[in-house]
Amino acid sequence: MTTTSSAPSKTVAIVGCTHAGTFAAQAILTAHPDWTVHVFERNDTLSFLSCGIALWVGGHVSDPNRMFYSSPAALADLGARMHMQTDVLSVDVAGKSLVARDLNTGEETGYTFDKLVVTTGSKPVVPPIPGLAEGLEDGRVMLCKNWDHGKVIKDHAMKAKAVAVIGAGYIGAELVEQFSEAGVHAILVDGLDRALAKNFDAPITEQVEAAYTEHSVTLALGQMVTEFRLSESGAGVTVVTTAGEYEVDYAIMGAGFLPRTDLFEGQLEMLPNGAIKTDEYMRAFLAGQTEACADVLAAGDSCTVLYNPTGTYDYIPLATNAVRQALLVGANVEEPVQKYMGTQATSAVQLYDLSLAASGLTQAGAEARGVTARSTTLVQDYRPDFMLTTTPVTCTLTWDPQTRRVLGAQFMCRHDVAEAANAISIAIQARFTIDQLAGVDLFFQPNFCQPVNFIGAVAMQAVAEQNASDAA
Repeated sequence: MTTTSSAPSKTVAIVGCTHAGTFAAQAILTAHPDWTVHVFERNDTLSFLSCGIALWVGGHVSDPNRMFYSSPAALADLGARMHMQTDVLSVDVAGKSLVARDLNTGEETGYTFDKLVVTTGSKPVVPPIPGLAEGLEDGRVMLCKNWDHGKVIKDHAMKAKAVAVIGAGYIGAELVEQFSEAGVHAILVDGLDRALAKNFDAPITEQVEAAYTEHSVTLALGQMVTEFRLSESGAGVTVVTTAGEYEVDYAIMGAGFLPRTDLFEGQLEMLPNGAIKTDEYMRAFLAGQTEACADVLAAGDSCTVLYNPTGTYDYIPLATNAVRQALLVGANVEEPVQKYMGTQATSAVQLYDLSLAASGLTQAGAEARGVTARSTTLVQDYRPDFMLTTTPVTCTLTWDPQTRRVLGAQFMCRHDVAEAANAISIAIQARFTIDQLAGVDLFFQPNFCQPVNFIGAVAMQAVAEQNASDAA
């Protein structure tokens, strides 16, 4: 239901319009249809679901145009003043003004605002590796972030003989799968010694790596890229690592993302990586201030998230986080009324016939953050063996050995068990202990699960192991 406020109409400037910017604009205009909302976006499209790029380039998308869930016209119909293909050159946060350039005409225009919403998103990590800049300019090294990147990958890399993907996170993992399925020789390069090392622990990643090997993927793990060497013939690139050289037609950078917040450097409080710090109402902090500024809000990949497994603010760029934070911007843009509940960074991916999902901390993630944690792994068929078919599910549960609080879990199966991660997300949000998770009411029906559901079973195993440890 549309609501209006008795307060005077405000002017809002939204800088950046992908997931967070789109939802923030919708939410603000729905609640305050009389407000003036300027939306600035340097591209000619918005709301592109970049998490579907690998599916698109692999031929699993019915129509790529349906990967946009909104449009400039749709936001304009709501009342937004759209400034597409417009680059914001500078923002004076304290002075409440900005300067933007129309990329088509070159004209620069100044704007003032009452409220600023920072939804500038993220940018691909581009390390200072020799030859990388030249490769990106030449086109033999590609990025994987937006609509234009997806088109280039589909039009060129998917037709190549060999491609190297740098970065074994979700983006790299999915791209390599699609290349191998299409008959393109794929090489997966990462400085860590496991694929998906930041998403899953070894009991699952070992099975993923075995699937890659079965599909003729070359795993170049534990190797840092030291150079991109373009061939003099104008075709192909050699990816040089600390352990070897790989000659391919194209290389794709998938080494992660950083906040795109250069405009606000020195004006807003940030983490060392540039992520804007926010309070529980998504309000940012002016530089040097300890109280949040009511007129500056941020959401999405440009800012921090409250990571519930640790209770600290972290940088975890996910579309789900961006959307939920943006809706809070809409709720709190006039006054703080709705608190951010935080995130468990719940996510999932399908690789070949393997369904993988996770929520919260892995054991490796806990160690990287200096968090004391224990974990246990259970492998059991997801449903009874009297059924005509069944298949094993691998479950890893992570918890705090002192408080026994659930910190995270991971699941992998050839059957789709991804929703189990949502159950764990709720358990973490509710601060369940392993004892409570072990005793929670989970249904049994032979088509779907065992008499003791695998979620409860792995929790029971964790309780037994922790009890034995405490008694020792």
